[in-house]
This record gives sequence, C-alpha cells and structure tokens, in this order.
Amino acid sequence: MEYTKPALTYEQQADQLIARGMGCDRDELIRCLKSVSYYRLSGYWFPFRNDDSSFKEGTTLTKVWRRYAFDRRLRLLVLDAIERVEICVRTELVYRLAHAQGAFGYQNPSNLPGFAPDEYEKFVSRLKDEHENSQEQFIKHFTRSYGDMHVLPPYWMITELMAFGTLLRLYRGSPKPIKREIAARFGVSAVVMESWLKTLNIIRNICAHHGRLWNRELGFKPMIPRKDKKWHEPVVVTNNRIFGVLTILKCMLDDVAPQSGWTGRLLELLDDCSDLPHDRMGFPDDWRECPIWK
Repeated sequence: MEYTKPALTYEQQADQLIARGMGCDRDELIRCLKSVSYYRLSGYWFPFRNDDSSFKEGTTLTKVWRRYAFDRRLRLLVLDAIERVEICVRTELVYRLAHAQGAFGYQNPSNLPGFAPDEYEKFVSRLKDEHENSQEQFIKHFTRSYGDMHVLPPYWMITELMAFGTLLRLYRGSPKPIKREIAARFGVSAVVMESWLKTLNIIRNICAHHGRLWNRELGFKPMIPRKDKKWHEPVVVTNNRIFGVLTILKCMLDDVAPQSGWTGRLLELLDDCSDLPHDRMGFPDDWRECPIWK
C-alpha cells in the first residue's frame, strides 16, 4: 500500500490535534510542536486516543506534555545509572583480563575463548576502527612512543575507547572464570550478567537517541535470577518493561555507587509524578515492598 500522507505545517498539525479533541491553547501547542516533533510527541498522546484517532474526553496538552517531561527526566536518571555501571564493569573486566593475560592479552584469540573464530576477527576489526578514529591524547602519545612495536595499545587503554556494545562483546568473549567473578559481585550468574549488560546497552542506545522509556515494552528482556527470593517475594519483578531495568540498576548501584543518591532521585521523580500511570512502566502496586527497593 502506498503511503500518501502529506507533510503538515505546524499550524495544520495543531489544528488537526485540536479537531481530534485535544484541549489546549493553539499558540502554546504550536510552540510545543516547534520544539518537539508531532511524531515524537505522538508516543505520549497515543494512550489518550480512541480507535477512530479522536482523543478521549479530558485529554489536554498539559497531560501529554507532563508525560513527555517525566520521560525526559527518567531517561537522564537511567543514563546516569548506566554510566556508573558501565565504568565499573569496564574497570573490573580490564583489571582481571590484564592480570591474567598480560597487557596485550586480547591480541591472542586463545585468551578470549568465548568467541568463535569469525566473532574474534570482527571484534578485533572493531577495536582497530575505534582505535583509528580516536582523538584521545593518551592514544596519540602511545602511538608516538610505542607505535613502532605495537599496532594497538594495552588492555587498559583500548577498553577506554570501547563503546558499550564492544565492551559487552569483550565480556561475552572472556574466559568463564572471569565472567563468573564479575557477575558474582552482583550476586548473579555469568549468563544473567550478560543478559543485563545486553539490556543496558539497548536501553542506553534508546536514551541516547531520546527514545521513549516510560511505557515501552522491551524487545529484549533481561533475565531475572530464578533462585534469589528477593526478585520474587513478596513482589515479582517482571522484565518486560522499564520497572525491571530500574530494579536491575538499583541492585547494581547498591554495590557500584551506594552514595550516589540515585535511588532517592528516582523516588522523588516518581512521587512528583504520582498521577501518571506507573503500571504502564511495569510497576506493581506493592513494588516498594520488594527487598531490592527497601
């Protein structure tokens, strides 16, 4: 089927929304649409729509914008938490790998047994790309000083260039004992840890592109520890929406950055926006009874 919808001016967009029943001041709506696109905002007014695309009675721009503003604050909090976790995992991984294998251990495929041969080649190719594109002074200094002997820098330098996705690949390719040691810090298995890192990488990318979190259903679902009661009693932590991710971040930050104040800031945000439907984010009614959140 051919797509035939034309591009609309800001004024036409506003008139269309008003005609469908959105309560607002037209000039204010136009100002909002000039700041945040119609299509982006549609993710926040979608729950207010009827089947015929009209808005439910009582729908206002204020209500829609409130959800957008809440989601923006939520994204910033999630990015803050993921940054702390990512840096910690990077630190743990390079420390253990470098001590076990030497400064350039990653250049020997036998040191990364979690990779199939083609996966290892792709991993090294990615490292070379990240190295070549780097403008970091420490990389330029290393190349000037040691470039005659080394194409790539040691573990503790190359990992600082890694995107989160590359770091995830390094964890996946690492020896099982090292993966288990890092996962044990957070009280989970290496398999669960890998699923958490994959989820956080996906969520980080969503946040970096200013994507919607608050009522998103997750495509990739992080694993929940099956035998650890605090994830199941008296509250079951689900993994299909952002509540599960927030609980994972809370669990990890309790170890990584217990003095960060992150939990307090998140609770303050949720309390400030208590009128929003938290169940759309996967929060059960009694979620504060979960031991992880106490």
